[in-house]
Amino acid sequence: MPLPPPVGRQHLHTRRVTCQGFFREDGLWDIEGRITDEKTYEHANEWRGPLAPGDFIHDMSIRLTLDHTFTIVDVETVTDKSPYRMCGDITPAFKKLIGLRIGGGFHREVRARLGGIQGCTHIVELLGPVATTAFQTVASRKASELNRAHRQKAGTLPTDNTGPKDNAGPKGDADAAKKPRRKPYMLDTCHTWASDSDVTRRWVPDFYTGPDAEAVRTAAAGKEIEMEG
Repeated sequence: MPLPPPVGRQHLHTRRVTCQGFFREDGLWDIEGRITDEKTYEHANEWRGPLAPGDFIHDMSIRLTLDHTFTIVDVETVTDKSPYRMCGDITPAFKKLIGLRIGGGFHREVRARLGGIQGCTHIVELLGPVATTAFQTVASRKASELNRAHRQKAGTLPTDNTGPKDNAGPKGDADAAKKPRRKPYMLDTCHTWASDSDVTRRWVPDFYTGPDAEAVRTAAAGKEIEMEG
């Protein structure tokens, strides 16, 4: 349902954040984010001169390239529009993200590497939704199918028990399913994914902590539960 009708008001500013996730032909993942700011009225900028309504004050983008472990293997950052000439000078600093894994402690490590005068406030903020977009992209049935097809074509998907198993997505091999599972990234990040919630009980019973947890885990033992998406 939409928000309730507002009181009379005047629209002044729009910020848009757009994030997209892609599976690459080389088996890696590109996660891109873009942030723009614009006013609804003309205003002056000392460097760029008059900005018309709809002209971007900020237009900044970042691309993270990830492997199947969510480790960042490359970064590209651009500042197409900014209020000050020197804003774009800091974009090479975002290469410091290479080697960082998106997961627990990611935002803390981002702040350590790029916080304050070490980075750009807007691009650092953009990394939050970019990170969650990475999970939405990679942790899906479709992503798992694409990854498996790529590895089969490349001849890197093991057919016996001698090599690492393909367990990048929510559905792995039967052998991999028997191994202890890593704590899901979304667990205890909101009320819906509280460890004792009905959603956790349904989709990740191994990590359910409600009063009937033992019975739930026993009932789910040996079953393969695929997340939606």
